[in-house]
Amino acid sequence: MELALSRRRLLGLFAVAGAGTWLSGGNVEAFTDPNVWPKYKSKVHFYIRGRYRYVTSNDIPDHKVGKFPDRGCPNTIHPHTFHFRMALHPSIARNFTPLTNQIDFGIARDGVVFDPGTANFWHHHRHSVWNFELMTGYGNLGLDQSHAHVQPDGIYHYHGLPTEFIKASHAWGQVFLLGYAADGFPIYGPWGYRNPHDSHSGIKALRSGYRIKTGWRPKPPHGPGGRYDGKYAGDFEYVHNVGDLDQANGRYGVTPEYPHGTYYYVITETYPFVGRYFRGTPDRSFFKQPPRGRFGRPGGRRRGGFGPGGWPPPFGPPGGG
Repeated sequence: MELALSRRRLLGLFAVAGAGTWLSGGNVEAFTDPNVWPKYKSKVHFYIRGRYRYVTSNDIPDHKVGKFPDRGCPNTIHPHTFHFRMALHPSIARNFTPLTNQIDFGIARDGVVFDPGTANFWHHHRHSVWNFELMTGYGNLGLDQSHAHVQPDGIYHYHGLPTEFIKASHAWGQVFLLGYAADGFPIYGPWGYRNPHDSHSGIKALRSGYRIKTGWRPKPPHGPGGRYDGKYAGDFEYVHNVGDLDQANGRYGVTPEYPHGTYYYVITETYPFVGRYFRGTPDRSFFKQPPRGRFGRPGGRRRGGFGPGGWPPPFGPPGGG
């Protein structure tokens, strides 16, 4: 099996079938097979103390992964020591906060971080919108079928839907809690209730409100030129009332863990996959430097225990957020 399709073939699949059709069965032929178990054992602890939810993790998934290094990703998975903190009762901020490459979006319940961006920019313009989009056709960087690969420092991270984690949890097609964002709001996906306020309304794959722009990019020196085709983050725009979700790829509604309702993010099958905005205030422990995965306060590195009843601990307070 080929490790990656050509960029033209990849975009063709999105255009003809739609990413939802392509991914809905978990058969993502453009990515490497999840045929090996990580060399190291997964270690992750969630616990609640006071006004915060904490997690310690070694960033090793508890599911099969691609065989790294591979042709597209020359890096090897190594364990790390992450200590994250997020608000237990997050609140909606006045403005959307853009996700940057300086911060992880969140962490999955298996202890792996969500980090959808790339460090690749047109002409190295790191503060522009011309950031190459890995999930919509920027070459072959070795993503496995969980839409994850490995950074040079050995950090395994998700760029999109953690397919193998969902399968290992026997949750395919369910409203499934994937993890928590840096601002404390829960992350689900890609499924949700048809009526966000009615848990008996049936389940569907939720749709993003983003689409590829029409026309042409600005020409150099103001942009890379060429037709908008999904190669860059700047190729996409949010359109109100097109999908099920807001600009941050989230919505308010009920979930199994939050029966009275909460705001939550959704990992979707189409762009932006993982959200590119925060609705709340991200905790500084999710900033990558300095140092990545630290609380940034005295005493913040202490390990905690499980919640009552063992793992998983209470993922949400009774009544939701």
